[in-house]
Amino acid sequence: MSSDPCTLFPAALPRAAAPDRPATRRPASGHPATGHPAPDRPAPSAPRVLSIAGTDPTGGAGTAADLKSITAAGGFGMAAVTAVLAQNTHGVSDIHVPPAQFLAAQLRAVSDDVELEAVKTGMLGTAEIIEAVRTWLSAHPPRVLVVDPVMVATSGDRLLEPEAEQAMIRFCSLATVVTPNIDELAVLTGEPRAHDEDEALAQAARWSEATGVAVVVKTGHLDSREVTNTWIGTDGTRHPVHSTRVDTTSTHGTGCSLAAALATRLGAGEDPATALAWVTDWLHEAILHGAELQVGSGNGPVDHAHRARRLAAAGSAAPWVAGGAVPDRWEQPAQLAARATADGPTGPAASVPPVGPWTEALWAAGAPLAGAIEGSGFVAALVDGSLPEGQFSFYLAQDAHYLQRYSRALATLAATSEDPAAREFWSDSSRHCVDTELELHRGWLATRPDAAEVAVSPVTSSYTDFLLARALGDPTAVGAAAALPCFWLYAQVGASLPEVPDEHPYAGWLLTYRDPTFVEGVRGALGVVERELGAADPAVRAEAARAFLLACRHELEFFEQARRVDAAAVSPAPALAGATR
Repeated sequence: MSSDPCTLFPAALPRAAAPDRPATRRPASGHPATGHPAPDRPAPSAPRVLSIAGTDPTGGAGTAADLKSITAAGGFGMAAVTAVLAQNTHGVSDIHVPPAQFLAAQLRAVSDDVELEAVKTGMLGTAEIIEAVRTWLSAHPPRVLVVDPVMVATSGDRLLEPEAEQAMIRFCSLATVVTPNIDELAVLTGEPRAHDEDEALAQAARWSEATGVAVVVKTGHLDSREVTNTWIGTDGTRHPVHSTRVDTTSTHGTGCSLAAALATRLGAGEDPATALAWVTDWLHEAILHGAELQVGSGNGPVDHAHRARRLAAAGSAAPWVAGGAVPDRWEQPAQLAARATADGPTGPAASVPPVGPWTEALWAAGAPLAGAIEGSGFVAALVDGSLPEGQFSFYLAQDAHYLQRYSRALATLAATSEDPAAREFWSDSSRHCVDTELELHRGWLATRPDAAEVAVSPVTSSYTDFLLARALGDPTAVGAAAALPCFWLYAQVGASLPEVPDEHPYAGWLLTYRDPTFVEGVRGALGVVERELGAADPAVRAEAARAFLLACRHELEFFEQARRVDAAAVSPAPALAGATR
């Protein structure tokens, strides 16, 4: 049994007969089979994408991975099977290759009935199979053709006979873009294996210029903490997309998945830069959570659907504060703390400790949400540096909108509070939002005008409207409690950070979370809220607790919102050559 984690094809296979006739050419207009004029119809709701590849019964690679990837990327997937494999997470134990005529029949069945936006090819395996696909593509050239040239395993083993390998090299000239691994790039170019990223990029650029086919250079097989997928356009244009390496064995089928998702995004009309950025970010998340699937004991699959499940959960309309979570009248601190810890997790200890029994009870109730923020995908990616720049820019743009509106809420608290010390604190904090905190944002966004012009999002608007409503329409204890999480939870994130290296792309912002001046401000906010709650009526105090918990959830949504938008929502990417053929 082979130990290679990707779909393998033995070097020697029974030769299949060539297809007995070429695929039928699609009529220029109308129904693909009859040519009758088609009624006016709206554009399809999703790009229709065909995968031409082998199978994997455990679902991690081949057509199984392709179909999951196409769906995850927003397309409707179809599959024509080149080979049927007996395979699991430890490798391939047997293989059956249907005659090339049968593959040709599958392809004709698709093109006789279905219009396609994109085609992705994976394991083709023999010269006869490659020729069958080439013949069909010549009769039905797709707008987008992504070729994953499966020739060399991740172990370095050659997977094709010499004749098939040469056929695959010629076949790649038909593609919109090819997605070889580092070893396959060497085979394509006829050069020695690249030892570093610069060498691989140079190889790809020379080959792309010679063939008129774009290349995605993937550095996942090189030894570096940072991994990069770079689109090499036919005009030499480069668009790198950076990510970080995940320490996992759940990488089975990553090459298949990237190519299929890329075909889908290109088929939907995205430019190469935007498509590759989306695919890289999606695949990083899929790899990061692959082991949690617990599929097999070898090299497991990635979790193609993790992003979809995350977004579905974010759309839930379930109430954020359940009925009974807060008493109608909060008479004693222990009433809230007991309800908070009775049925759920307790969450982390506060990095900036409460200053009295009322804020201690608030933390006990909100700590699970603090833990959710610390463990959120946005914070994790921000900390390890893998957060795409577009998402960070979106976050900063929203934070700029937030700070301007938050400063108004704090100014309102300064105007309505009866405590002179509280008035001074809220007033100083309001000025600090505009004069100090926004300055960092201006520096970043000044060089990214598209991000600076992003409008306020529904998440940001909902949060700031909530804060302003509490400050303007409720007793000051309620408004103060609603304003507290922005102080307290940011300090909590800062305290949980590891050492931030100087070269970290987001070091300037991470360090502000644990700046001593900011921590001192958190203590000031805690003191104000403790006094307000102590002096409040029990019914007002209960409403303040609800406002605090709702604001904690707003904070989680605020952090995570950047991971719910595509790169195109932040800024239009530059057009690159080689998007279509």
